[in-house]
Amino acid sequence: MSFEVLTCPSCGAVVKKYRNPFPTVDIIIEHQDGIVLIERKNPPYGWALPGGFVDYGESLEAAAIREAREETSLEVSNLRLLGCYSDPGRDERMHTISTVYIADGCGRPRAADDAASLGIFRPEKMPATLCFDHARILEDYKALSRSRSNF
Repeated sequence: MSFEVLTCPSCGAVVKKYRNPFPTVDIIIEHQDGIVLIERKNPPYGWALPGGFVDYGESLEAAAIREAREETSLEVSNLRLLGCYSDPGRDERMHTISTVYIADGCGRPRAADDAASLGIFRPEKMPATLCFDHARILEDYKALSRSRSNF
């Protein structure tokens, strides 16, 4: 466990300041022509799955729906869990744990909020460089899609 020591300003007692990973969500949005990706407006720059930080008091599912709407202007439905990704190095800024969902996107996609632009890509034709561990996440998604089509 990683923590620092703080001093209580009222009584002077020593207390521990814990450092915990930040919960995030990412969403693989299936749209009629492929998978929706955003080009990030803020560092780290590049293509990424829509997603972001979970707000205090917000469920993971609600965060995924909100982030999809904020960044892509799409309403999502049929939210399905792909998995959780927790490598401490997955985000160069800080330690995050991402819960990744697959969802169906409805509406006209338009970049908004933290997205500088938006693109729709076929799973086999993704951009060469993706932010964070999103290439790995998309490989897991493709493997899951292949296994489902074998039934």
